[in-house]
This record gives sequence, structure tokens and C-alpha cells, in this order.
Amino acid sequence: MTSSELWTRATADRYDAEETEMSSAAVLGPTLAFLADLAGDGQALEFAIGTGRVGVPLRERGVPVTGIELSEHMAAVLRRKVDADALPVTIGDMAVTVVPGEFSLVYLVYNTITNLLTQDEQVECFRNAARHLAPGGRFVIELGVPPLRLLPPGQVAVPFDVSERHLGFDTFDLVEQILVSHHFTSDGHTSDSCTNDNAGGRYRRDSSRHRYAWPAELDLMARIAGLELERRVADWDGTPFVQDSPKHISVWRKPA
Repeated sequence: MTSSELWTRATADRYDAEETEMSSAAVLGPTLAFLADLAGDGQALEFAIGTGRVGVPLRERGVPVTGIELSEHMAAVLRRKVDADALPVTIGDMAVTVVPGEFSLVYLVYNTITNLLTQDEQVECFRNAARHLAPGGRFVIELGVPPLRLLPPGQVAVPFDVSERHLGFDTFDLVEQILVSHHFTSDGHTSDSCTNDNAGGRYRRDSSRHRYAWPAELDLMARIAGLELERRVADWDGTPFVQDSPKHISVWRKPA
């Protein structure tokens, strides 16, 4: 096992309900179109497929999908949606687990490369992608750009969501290139014994660790794995990637 933190049963069971926006047609439509175009007539392999937010609808578009997932609990939620014959999933570490087949597309979405907490493990993830790709195949990563420009001197936290039911902020260890995402999520109920006196309700606190990486660092990892940068855009719609883009979709190609 790598340093990735395992998703628990409780987290897996509520994951889809808490990610409804990311599962909306507005978000998934461009994502699926982008990936399906790259897959072409070939097969796709999703690293860290989770509950199948992307893999299940991509398969429904006609792309054969295989998954690798570290958490048995997340994979169990996916299995409620589609059977193993239609979408096989191997339980294992995306940096080293090998599955049968040759793929025209390997993809890793929603910042999940950062679940690998060391540079060596992230490099191995690129190597594993290259190992599964057919000549001319592509490896795609969706990843946020570290928001370090928002950190004034002495500040260690950056908010990323302040909404009615959720408060989220990241804290940074700049030496180890580690960020911790902190989440305070309202249960939507009121209580006399609440933990949030101002709102009159309970908040559940969760946190997760991540190793952030810059686009240029990922390009070097790709070169180590024998992959070449083909393009980088700011979102699934193909918006150009510029200095202030908060995230990127990067595509590396295995030479034919």
C-alpha cells in the first residue's frame, strides 16, 4: 500500500450525496466528451475510479472502462450501479497495480494524483499509466494549481468553499509540499447540543492530506515515464490554460 489514505465505509456511503454538483450534467458533460474523444475506439482505464462518478457514465457512452481503486468501500458503492462483467474494478494501488489489457486512455480526475503523498509514488503512477497504454495512447490528469499566491506572509490557510452547508479550507506545509484539506459539513439539522452555536446545527469535521504538484513537475514525471506533453487546458471545455487558471487538464502521449 502507498501513503494514500483509505476511504472508510461511512465516507464512501455518503460520497455521491455530497458530490452532486460534480455529478451534474454541467460538469460531467464536457468531462465525458473530452475523455470519450481521446479514447476513440479503444479502452479506457480509470485510476482511483471511486464510486464510478466518471467511469459509469463514460461506459454508458460506449467506451469500455476498467478501474483500479484502493478503497473496497468505494468500489462497493460503484458495484451497486454496474456489475463486474460490464465494468471490472481491481482493488489496489494505482501506482503499482497492473490490470490485463492495453488501453488507448488512462485517466485520473478530480485532484486524485495528490492522494499519493510522496514524489516517488507520483512518479510510479505515471510509470504505471505508461505501462498500460498502447503506443499513441494518452494519460490525462485533472488537477488544481496550488493556490500559494493567495498566502500572504504568516498565513497558512486558504478557504476554498464558504457555503451554507459546507466550510472548506486548505493548510499548507511548504517544505514537504503537503496540504491538508479541512471540511466542516452541516448535517442540516438543529440541536440544543449543537457544535456550531451560531447556526444552531451540527457540523461534521473531516480532513485529508494531499501532496500538491505544479504542472512543470508533472511534465518531468511524464518524461521519466516516457510520455510527452500533448496539450494542457484550463477545463474540460478546452479553455486555454493561462497564468491565473485555478486548475488544468493535462494530456500526455505515449510515443507510437
